[in-house]
Amino acid sequence: MPELPEVEVTRLSFADAITGARILSLHLGKPLRWPLGANPVQLQGLQILAVRRRGKYLLLDLSQGLLLIHLGMSGSLRFAPALPAAGAHDHMDLHTDKGLLRLHDPRRFGAVVYAPAGEADPVAQKLLGVLGLEPFSPAFTPQALHQGLRGKKTSIKQVLLSGRPVVGVGNIYASEALFLAGIRPQTQAGRISAVRAARLHAAIVQVLQQAVDLGGSTLRDFSNAEGKPGYFALNAAVYGRAGQACQQCGGKIAQLVQGQRSSFYCPTCQR
Repeated sequence: MPELPEVEVTRLSFADAITGARILSLHLGKPLRWPLGANPVQLQGLQILAVRRRGKYLLLDLSQGLLLIHLGMSGSLRFAPALPAAGAHDHMDLHTDKGLLRLHDPRRFGAVVYAPAGEADPVAQKLLGVLGLEPFSPAFTPQALHQGLRGKKTSIKQVLLSGRPVVGVGNIYASEALFLAGIRPQTQAGRISAVRAARLHAAIVQVLQQAVDLGGSTLRDFSNAEGKPGYFALNAAVYGRAGQACQQCGGKIAQLVQGQRSSFYCPTCQR
């Protein structure tokens, strides 16, 4: 599943090229997770003013309203002056006077939603209002993270995946950040001290920034809007390395299942 780094990498790969473009037409294929919420004709003639990200949503600010795009479980975007005819798994073609933005989504868990009133629109509020803090925002501080963990009886790994205290720490990045912070994924979130929360805060920011710098993680079919894969997974310290030697202490990396997701950690380095 594309996580925050992959979505941010996607944004960076086409935002400048499409900003200022005027929408010529919008064509949708098979139904996605949520309906567009408008007649595609309503978007014709609108200008794309900026491309932002909130959590795993891409937000296209329009001259009237907001277009929200979610990549779902297997989606990816491509943007180019021209692309081949849409295939069976291409479910959105946004034609602009600067090029074509296409959503490719084999499993159709993605979404393209129009909010005519922007972020104040009830539809946008429903999708964005429940999200936690952005990891790269000034509001995400060690104190904010510690406060968000207080009273939580579930494991720290599960709390991070929930996206409540902070968005974007997906399965790969949670394992990597917890390793960097020296915290076992089974640790009860509410028992993490302010000092350890500060270490985890720094690790989250470091891991997510490194993932963005390396183009995200391509495990199966992720690519950015230019068709380029990501390389973060090749540099992972623990994720996907069960039974291999820990790069820090030489011990064996362990694996366990939490909430139907695999967690990887070093029993020696993480307490």
